[in-house]
Amino acid sequence: METPHILTREEILKAELDAEGRPILPYEYVDVPEWGGSVCVQGLDGLGRDRFENSLVRQRGRKVESNIENFRAKLIAQSVVAEPGGKLLFTQLDIPVLARKSASALERVYSVATRLSRLSSTDVEELTEELGEDPSDGSGSDLQGTSELDPSLISSGT
Repeated sequence: METPHILTREEILKAELDAEGRPILPYEYVDVPEWGGSVCVQGLDGLGRDRFENSLVRQRGRKVESNIENFRAKLIAQSVVAEPGGKLLFTQLDIPVLARKSASALERVYSVATRLSRLSSTDVEELTEELGEDPSDGSGSDLQGTSELDPSLISSGT
């Protein structure tokens, strides 16, 4: 049996970086006819995945509870980039507006983002189960509170 190559610290830290030191992440263009074109969806790095997962919980005093409202829009905001390896297209302020787009368009982009980031369909369920909540019981979504958008949440894109 051949001894495997054991990586050094330097090899690990230099891995998956381009010539300018930016992470090389998988990406895919997704056609979204409802929006009039295509978007570039990029897999999450470790920091992006942590941000996404942290956005699914909230702390109120000493109590930690799930916050799965707009979870598709949250992942899309962490995954859609201006160009491969480029900056995120959306900000956190865009999430409520993004969440109001058609479900079929959101699902198309979301499914590519989950695949590229190796997120399984049970990851959100497992996270919320650890908090003692069932994401399928509807408790994470207040549909009555989404009928009106606060104009201050709409990003000007600049």
